Amino acid sequence: MSEKRLTDGSLALNEKKVIVIEKAERPESQKLRVAAYARVSSDSTDQLNSFMAQTNYYSTLISSNENWTMADIYADEGITGTSAQKRPDFQRLLSDCRKGRVDKILVKSISRFARNTTECLETIRELKSIGVGVCFEEQGIDTSDMSGELLTAVFAAIAQKESESISGNMRWSYQQRMKSGTYLPSSVPYGYVIQNKKIQIDEKCADIVRRIFHDYLDGLNMDEIAAKLNQEKVTAPIGKEGLKWRECTISYILSNERYIGDSLWQKTYTSSTLPFQRAKNRGECEKYYVEGTHEPIIEKELFFAVQELKQRRYAGPRKGNVAAVSSPFQKRIYCGECGSVFKKKICRGKTYWICRSHFKDKDSCPVVQIPEEEIQSAFLRLYHKLKIHGSPILTQMVSYLQQIREKRMLWRMDIIELNKRISDISDQNRMLADMNKLGLVDSDIFISQSNELNRQLQAAKQEKERLVGGRDDDTILKTKELMETLELMPAYLAAFDGEIFDELVEKVTANSNALCFRLKNGLELTEHIKRTVR
Repeated sequence: MSEKRLTDGSLALNEKKVIVIEKAERPESQKLRVAAYARVSSDSTDQLNSFMAQTNYYSTLISSNENWTMADIYADEGITGTSAQKRPDFQRLLSDCRKGRVDKILVKSISRFARNTTECLETIRELKSIGVGVCFEEQGIDTSDMSGELLTAVFAAIAQKESESISGNMRWSYQQRMKSGTYLPSSVPYGYVIQNKKIQIDEKCADIVRRIFHDYLDGLNMDEIAAKLNQEKVTAPIGKEGLKWRECTISYILSNERYIGDSLWQKTYTSSTLPFQRAKNRGECEKYYVEGTHEPIIEKELFFAVQELKQRRYAGPRKGNVAAVSSPFQKRIYCGECGSVFKKKICRGKTYWICRSHFKDKDSCPVVQIPEEEIQSAFLRLYHKLKIHGSPILTQMVSYLQQIREKRMLWRMDIIELNKRISDISDQNRMLADMNKLGLVDSDIFISQSNELNRQLQAAKQEKERLVGGRDDDTILKTKELMETLELMPAYLAAFDGEIFDELVEKVTANSNALCFRLKNGLELTEHIKRTVR
């Protein structure tokens, strides 16, 4: 190190020379790729205008910053903000961020981004970990700043409490109307419509309801009634596309008190905290039974006769009852060793199911007979597991199947063409915003053309969503139907129910110490059994 001597004779180190490099503007290739997310909470005209205004605003804002370049504008129309899973464009935004296509996200306020504290923070943390910042304009928060996350938690909590308060006020309002008998539900069962704020009979569908009740009393079972209606191509109750008449649909109609003019309200309830979830009311909340809320379709005598017949059916043969009902296990149980179908066997008043090969020759198959009550008990255990744990498992199954399907469809020509159209419309929108910024477009023309481009953009995105997610394969469709079926079934079964077994199970494979139940969607679940018979 060099030295120099001061005037007093002491030594000092040479001063280091520091060169300051002036900051330079980021080149076009390194500009921040900025996206905007907008959401409105209903489909009303005023809110729709607000949606267009937000889209136009962000197009202009991003284009006006020379250090920014437009990544995309993501917007969900008329969709609730209480859960991110119900916002398709929000999910698309997160996907693009994970693929490295976005550097910064602009959002009007935290309540537009999320109304669930946990969900909000988890999303922000994930985005921050991949270098994406979120800027909340209304609160003046930019999550690129490390101190912003604490503020985000505060504001997200406020937004959540606000949403919960609104939901609580709505629930209180509903309950007051239920107590006074003036409650009008948002939906009515098959056979009714809401007109002029009153529940009125839809005569065309009401005739089908009456026919279902009479057919059941005349001896047809629920599966036969459903098959008959499908064969005649009678339109099923409003539901998902391709929905057909099924046993659970017939069962729901036959047991619904609405058809005698009465109403049981609050059969289900919504949780008071986010994320809001609907669940069957098993005593957690009050129920309200009101007679004569609307005109009946079915006479009470007919309705209660059907309820009595439903209880008698599939209860199994009783002492002194020679007219035993056909068993739901008939041609449904197969041997896991030799593949033979099981047959019914009654020994000393007790019912068993036995492999036909073993019955003919014990040495040909080692699987011995199984008491019917053991099969019923195994199904009851399976049923209760499905009611408790089935929904998340089946939901995850559908999600995985859809992801696999979407990947298969990634290179379809019609999807590629739609992606190109979405890109072209976005480019036109950005160009229009640039021209407006330079004063080259009249404001009225700018608003008109911008609204039209946004309309085309949303239409193209919806068409893409329809192609990608609208044609569920058979397994996905059957899994969704199974979930709907489970939702309609009771929370607890005190005894074996043949109709429920028939609705859920396609096949049973019997091995030495276990029964494998194949559900209607192909999912196989195993229950172990105790073998006391040799």
